[in-house]
Amino acid sequence: MTGMLDNWRARSRALVAAAWPPHCVLCGRATPGGPWCAPCAEAVAMPEGACPACALPSPGGAACGRCLVHPPAFDATLAVGPYRFPLDRLVIRLKYAGHLPLACALGHRLGEVARASGAAARVEALVPMPLAPERQRERGANQAREIACAAARTTRLPIEGALRRTRHAAPQASLGRRERARSLRGAFVATRPLAGARLALVDDVMTSGATAAAAASALRRAGAARVEVWVVARSLAD
Repeated sequence: MTGMLDNWRARSRALVAAAWPPHCVLCGRATPGGPWCAPCAEAVAMPEGACPACALPSPGGAACGRCLVHPPAFDATLAVGPYRFPLDRLVIRLKYAGHLPLACALGHRLGEVARASGAAARVEALVPMPLAPERQRERGANQAREIACAAARTTRLPIEGALRRTRHAAPQASLGRRERARSLRGAFVATRPLAGARLALVDDVMTSGATAAAAASALRRAGAARVEVWVVARSLAD
């Protein structure tokens, strides 16, 4: 039922977007092809040379040492761009100021990047990163779900409400890597069996990757064969 509702919302947003000529979300220039002009899309893009697993800088785009020694629970990370100006300001406005129309623009760009990179062909459904019930009530909306709806429209992939968050973890910024993993243990559960599924977790930002790893682990335990992480912004200061 959740997947049907999200797919309906994605189609509804497509109709709304078609009713007004789009303009670039950053510079305001008219952009008939979508909410990003080419110069602004290029300006916020990820730098070349990133680890395919975690998307942190890595010479030649090879797997980084950390991912080679400790492979993450997810197979790949895709990001629109680094978490820095001006992309970080858009994410903050969406996440904390409730500026939900930005989700359409950010999700649209995420979908474009996924198609151009081939990531959209590697998965069969999008899974929005869930919020804990109390955080959902506090914010009134889940920004990851809104982003996923727009990305679903662009990639023509369905949305799967296959993941549930059981509780909100402690703030991660002051915790070390092991403490972050410990605080997120058991924070996610799959809502149904996922044998052989190829999924993309969708979120707004990846910082340490601990939340993504915990969510991906829950999908793996349910049988998912491939789990990618798609985010709007990737912090390069891991």
